[in-house]
Amino acid sequence: MTNTTLILAGVAVIFLISIVVGFLIGYGVRKHLWESKAANARHDADHILADARAEVETAKAEVLAQKQAAEAVKRDAETDKKAKILEAQEEIRDYRQKVEDELNVRRDEAARKENRLQQKEDTLDHRSSMLDDRENQLTQKKNQIKQQEERVSQKLAEADELVAQRQAKLLEVARLDEDEAKKLVLANVSDHLVKEKADMIRANQEEIDAKADRYAHQVIIDAIQSSAADTVAETTVSVVDLPNDDMKGRIIGREGRNIRSFEAMTGVDLIIDDTPKTVTLSGFDSIRREVAKRALQKLIKDGRIHPARIEEMVDKARKEVNDDIYEAGESALMELGIHRMNPELVKTLGRLKYRTSYGQNVLAHSIEVGKLAGTMAAELGLDEKLAVRAGLLHDIGKAIDHDIEGSHVEIGVELARKYHEPDLVVNAIAAHHGDVPKLSFIAELVVAADTISSARPGARSESLENYIRRLTELEDIAGSYDGVKQAYAIQAGREVRVMVEPGKISDEQTTVLAHEIRDRIEKELDYPGNIKITVIREKRAVAVAK
Repeated sequence: MTNTTLILAGVAVIFLISIVVGFLIGYGVRKHLWESKAANARHDADHILADARAEVETAKAEVLAQKQAAEAVKRDAETDKKAKILEAQEEIRDYRQKVEDELNVRRDEAARKENRLQQKEDTLDHRSSMLDDRENQLTQKKNQIKQQEERVSQKLAEADELVAQRQAKLLEVARLDEDEAKKLVLANVSDHLVKEKADMIRANQEEIDAKADRYAHQVIIDAIQSSAADTVAETTVSVVDLPNDDMKGRIIGREGRNIRSFEAMTGVDLIIDDTPKTVTLSGFDSIRREVAKRALQKLIKDGRIHPARIEEMVDKARKEVNDDIYEAGESALMELGIHRMNPELVKTLGRLKYRTSYGQNVLAHSIEVGKLAGTMAAELGLDEKLAVRAGLLHDIGKAIDHDIEGSHVEIGVELARKYHEPDLVVNAIAAHHGDVPKLSFIAELVVAADTISSARPGARSESLENYIRRLTELEDIAGSYDGVKQAYAIQAGREVRVMVEPGKISDEQTTVLAHEIRDRIEKELDYPGNIKITVIREKRAVAVAK
């Protein structure tokens, strides 16, 4: 029992020890497994934390980038805002300058009108004094005529008495009948009376001619003084300033597409050379050149230059120029006091603002001719309004002579007839260059006013080379005729004096020579105004006493 018990006890102890050892071993194994899992978990946690930190840093970087982008957007917005403010200030400045310029122009116009009114008042005072002088002269003339009538009556009485005496004497001496005696006496006296009558008529005619010349000169002087106008010379090019030279490249565009589009749409040549900050517009049509200039200025100010934008700006500029043309025509009518005219004819008249002739603006020239013709018509007691209208429209054909075949006179006549202008106005237009006969004094006044306006000093300009060539050609034409000794072009080419040899040219031939020289000058030369040809024949006889 004891051994068995001991064995059992030993087995039990061993079993217990085995259980304890197994438990310890299992605990150690499990502890190792747990520690491994914990280490793995910590390692995973570290990776997760590292990833989280990386994501957080990325998120921070993105937030920072977004913040910086927002700040950049804000800065750009501030820059755009400042630019818009500067642009608005610039526009306000430009508008203020435009308003000031317009005010200055209106002030100048008001001053000019005031000066013109003052001149007209002075002219009226002068005319009043002239009328008083003329009235006194007429009174004196009446007294002189009355005295002459008294002298004539006295002479007639003396003649009657002389006739009676001679008649009685003849009857006594020749014993003629009464009828034969009357015939004889009247034949003796008639020659004496005719001579006295011719002398009186000649003296009165000379006095009338002298007064007529003085009166005509005074009328022309008064018309010129009351219608003085400035003359502006224009060329066939316009210059546009650029803000910088980089703008030239933008105007040209990629492979020249912008400049080609601009030239095609405006019909004007765009010249870009080495001149700094400047481009030149070249074209003979002043209206096209003005449209191109305004369109280019708008494109430069806008900054966006491409074919579509060019087309838009050219259309806007063309509309502005058309509006200016109509306003120019209306202003001319208002300045001359003309109240009714066909709107299409007014628009055509306004086109003359962009037309020049020998450097003289044709619209300003037409207004000046209208004023001169009207002033002279008023002085002569003719229809002043009709004369002003004829003077204003005399060169209307020049507004479209580049577009229609024919001379500006023919075109002007067609326009006047088309828009139902009075017949006297049509005739004045047709006759102002001598193409057709003048049917009224108004046509004569238009010719005189046209000559005064175009030929006065400074009205028209030409280059020195053309001026010298024209004078040389005038002298060459005059000197080409046989018998001409010398020929001189004087008064800036407005007169040619021809000295002839008296042995080869007679007095009658001088008139023929003057007309032949005139015909050749009209046929071969182009010149402003009129040219006077004076042929001088002088014969001298010299003897020396020794």
